[in-house]
This record gives sequence, structure tokens and C-alpha cells, in this order.
Amino acid sequence: MRFVHDTLPQRVVFASGGATEGVATEVGRLAAARVMVIAAPAAAELADRVTRGIPVALRHDEVVMHVPLDVAERAREAAAAHNVDAIVSVGGGSTTGLAKAVALTTGLPVVAVPTTYAGSEATDVWGLTEGATKSTGSDRRVLPHSVVYDAELTLGLPKRMTVASGLNALAHCVDSLWAPKADPINAALATEGARALADGLRRVDADPTDLAGREHTLYGAYLAAVAFASAGSGLHHKICHVLGGRYNLPHAQTHAVVLPYVLALNAPNAPEAEARLARAFGSATALEGLQSLRAALDAPRALRDHGLAEADLPDAVTAVLPVVPPSNPTPATADNLGALLRAAWEGADPS
Repeated sequence: MRFVHDTLPQRVVFASGGATEGVATEVGRLAAARVMVIAAPAAAELADRVTRGIPVALRHDEVVMHVPLDVAERAREAAAAHNVDAIVSVGGGSTTGLAKAVALTTGLPVVAVPTTYAGSEATDVWGLTEGATKSTGSDRRVLPHSVVYDAELTLGLPKRMTVASGLNALAHCVDSLWAPKADPINAALATEGARALADGLRRVDADPTDLAGREHTLYGAYLAAVAFASAGSGLHHKICHVLGGRYNLPHAQTHAVVLPYVLALNAPNAPEAEARLARAFGSATALEGLQSLRAALDAPRALRDHGLAEADLPDAVTAVLPVVPPSNPTPATADNLGALLRAAWEGADPS
């Protein structure tokens, strides 16, 4: 074993039903006196409840998928105008992403309160979209100072979004096994994350009120994100970032659709990763386990169902090719990427 592993410094508070108290404690630890609360309009009532014990100077609700640059600039200007000294984000990946965009240029500490399984709260990865291009990077300034996980906050998440968000988290596990900085510690986190997500999502699907199942899913999503933050973006995430930024496809659903096709492409040339995932799913092969889970959850099936036009497929291949990580187990070509995207667009059998 010869590797260098980087562990990100972050406090994690995990307490179902304890979000309000947890947020107050974390903001108090920062000694913040003028807090910016970022939450989409649909989460306004929830955000009010979660942040009632802190000194709120500004509530900001312009949250847009893929964090367009102009939206980020307006949030930064609002933060400066109100002289805020900390940010609390309450919501999914787009909300956390906007908080990160503000932190990127201001250095303000973020307390993240996730309401989905996006995982952005546990990484130092930021993303901004300008025109048809989504740019991403890593910067310690955007890593939330602390995360408050409260499984009760996910009870209102619709079933279809629960499935898509959970499979988005699972994609972090899969990509972490062959991403540019994959290492044995990332692999251990990713494998346990995959096991927890598969178990938790099945339980939540069977009974949406199963709080323990939601806790298990959140736990898996956190492990997945920690592995991903260290390992970096693999082929799956490079594809999805291109599709999301270039064609404005929904983030979680895109990840949910593309995942089995990337696994099918890479598994034959990554036997150790494939075996780990198979064990995590309790199946004969990784792809069989993933497909069994997707079938049980009635997961999103085809990119054409989420806004990608068939005519855009050649352009997508051209855009993905230059960003394919050299570490990808199966060398990417125009032909196999074209076949992958065509199959994902159609919702064809990934095998």
C-alpha cells in the first residue's frame, strides 16, 4: 500500500428531530451575529423552523439548479450588503451549492442542513454554470464548517426525488472506486456507503415513514460524499456535469440514469471495485445488484425522459471526451462514449 489520503476537517451533527438545536449550537460555535439563511421558496417554512434560534440578518431564496453565475453574484452581493458573518443553507444540492458559491469569494463559514441525499455538504467541491458550461473545482473555503443531519427533514421528500437523490449519492460511491485519487480508505468508505444506501433506500421505498431507514440512507450519503471528496470526479461525474451544464438536465435524475451505463463500461476492467460493489449489494455482480435496486425503486430510466434531445448526443460525446480522467479503467473513445450515451438516452439494457 502506497498512497496519500486527504481527510477534510468538518464537524458532523447527526440527530433526528434535532436540527433546530443543532443549528443553534453550530452557529454559536462560530460566534456569528449576522447570519444569511439560504433556502428555496419551497423550503421557507422548514428553514424558518430550523433557524429560529439564531440571529438571522438575511433570508435569501433565489436558488437555481446548477448555480448559474449571475445567481451566485446576486447572492454574494446580498451577503455583502447585509454584512453577514456566516451562512446557513437549508435544502438540497442546489441550495448547498449556492452557499458554497458565496463562501468561495467571501470565505464565510457555512453550516449546511441537508434535506436530500445530495452529499454536497460533505465536500469541498463547488460548481458554477455560465452559459452552457458548468465549471467545477475544489477549494477548502467552500467546505461547510459543519453539517447538521436530521432525517426528519427528509420525510417530506417526494418518492421520485428520494430515489433520484439516493442514486445520485450511490454514484459518489461507484465513482470513488476508480476516480483519479482513489485509495483504500476511499474504497472502504464507498463500499460501506453503497451498502447503507442500498439498504436504506429499499426500506424507505417500502415505508416512507421509516425514520431508521432514512437515517441509514443519510449515513450512506455522507460516507459516499466523504469518499468522493477525497477521490475526486470519475467518468460518471464528468459525463453528468457536461449533461447538466450544457443541456440543463436535472442533476439527481441525470446521475440516476447514467450510473448503470458507466458501471457496465468500467466493471470488466476494474475487478476489485466490481467485487466490492457486488458484496455491498449482496449480489453476484455489481451491475446485477445495481439493476435489482433500480428496478425495486422504479428508478429514472432514460435521458430522453429528462430533456436531452437525440440530436444533442454527438455534441455531448465531443464535450465529454476532453474531460475523461486518465485513471478511468476502460479507455474512453468516441465510439464507446457514443454507445454509452445512446443507451442511456434510450434507457436500453446497460449490459
